[in-house]
Amino acid sequence: MTDEQEVLVRLSGIVKRFGTFTANDRIDLTVRAGSVHAVVGENGAGKSTLMKILSGEESPDEGTIEIDGAPVTFRSPRDAQAAGIGIVHQHFLLAPALRVWENVVLADEPGPPVLIDAARARREVGELAERTGFPVPVDAETEDLGVGTRQRVEILKVLYRDARIIILDEPTAVLVPAEAEALFAAMRDFTRAGAAVIFISHKLDEVLSFADDITVIRAGRVVGTAVPAETTAPQLARLMVASEMPVVTPRESPVSDRVVLETRGLTVAGTEAVPLLSDVAFRVHAGEIVGVAGVEGNGQSELLAALIGRADATGTVLLDGDDVSAATTVQRRARGMGYISEDRHRDGIVLPLPLRDNAVLGYQQLAPVRRGPWFSRAAAAKAAAEIIAAFDVRGGGPATRAATLSGGNQQKFIVGRELLRSPRLLLAAHPTRGVDIGAQAAIWSELTAARDRGLATLLVSADLDEILALSDRILVLHRGRIVAELDARGVDAGTVGEYMTGARGGEEAA
Repeated sequence: MTDEQEVLVRLSGIVKRFGTFTANDRIDLTVRAGSVHAVVGENGAGKSTLMKILSGEESPDEGTIEIDGAPVTFRSPRDAQAAGIGIVHQHFLLAPALRVWENVVLADEPGPPVLIDAARARREVGELAERTGFPVPVDAETEDLGVGTRQRVEILKVLYRDARIIILDEPTAVLVPAEAEALFAAMRDFTRAGAAVIFISHKLDEVLSFADDITVIRAGRVVGTAVPAETTAPQLARLMVASEMPVVTPRESPVSDRVVLETRGLTVAGTEAVPLLSDVAFRVHAGEIVGVAGVEGNGQSELLAALIGRADATGTVLLDGDDVSAATTVQRRARGMGYISEDRHRDGIVLPLPLRDNAVLGYQQLAPVRRGPWFSRAAAAKAAAEIIAAFDVRGGGPATRAATLSGGNQQKFIVGRELLRSPRLLLAAHPTRGVDIGAQAAIWSELTAARDRGLATLLVSADLDEILALSDRILVLHRGRIVAELDARGVDAGTVGEYMTGARGGEEAA
């Protein structure tokens, strides 16, 4: 593939065991200077473990690491950073109470010892954000940011440290196409100086258009390598999970006339004169999936929070004709609202708790787990077992801690928890974020099966392909308002993108 002088990273015979489980089984990986190298595989295949070893977060049980031809041993992430390696994690490692610029420079603050040159740090972070095409509010508190903006902060943290090798673990999972393209352009500029990018993704179209080399891992082993120009997405999918690309079953029956969800004048006030959500009105029928598209930060999070009862909103929310505007979140769930949250680690599951407790999150005050003043662990364990069996959740049983599951299995567990409660309405935010093709196909199948059983679904996703594949109608949010209502069968991603960015205005009926 290349001569020795061009190899920037070489992993040889990497083995990593956790008890009796082998996460990495004699993995070899060679990354060329000036290249983008994609590592693909299903959830739990061992990709993230391998990257944690390269970034100093884990130590291999066997094998060697070479940087620029010299063997290295990393005892901590600081050792890896000193060698020029930076990692952007799939799940955020930010301090929520700190401001954006403080998170970016944390542990590498400019200025003399003890003192921090705050003005210089703010200026450098702002200039870096502008130069790389990732604008962020440098003075905002991180806990107030949306998912996509927090992802950009994570990327800026690595870029700030002048890494020569950047590891991207699902960085575009919550980025819209324009934002993803800006990231790709910045990373390509980064490699032109002889650096390298290692890119983990389940979006095979991105892998094929962005990567120079591809390594496929399955069950902890390398099962193949590929060059994008000589392979296709279906071929990669078969290598990864021995399954085809996900498809959506065409609906066999028309959408019902029964309105399950209706909003009138739904508004969430902002900190300034412009509201975060403004006068939103729409309907979702039984057996219908309505997609919500929009650039992150244009009201999607506020819409979900208002519907589930977690935002101070005005206006009216009707569930099957009943006004639930004053109802609490628990009361709305009891009346049949299911909710797949935007960030599974922040709002979807509690990582240290066993799956039996996570199986009833949001429903712990309702039967059958709540019996008078008592909480039934047996009922919770039964619910967890049902989710695990019905949704093929791999990695443990009801007593297993949620933290030990791979990201895709955590997501399948959350989807299963909500669907097995047989809700009347499902609020689904990024339901396949960060999952592999097999898990994506399974989740899509469950959502469309529930649709055919009459479930009304409001789908919020940063993945336009997902919106277009699953939705019957598409609502586009821009600056907190619905600017278009589109028939998903007769519209393409380009048109939706024009509405999302404000390039096309007005409203268009479905």
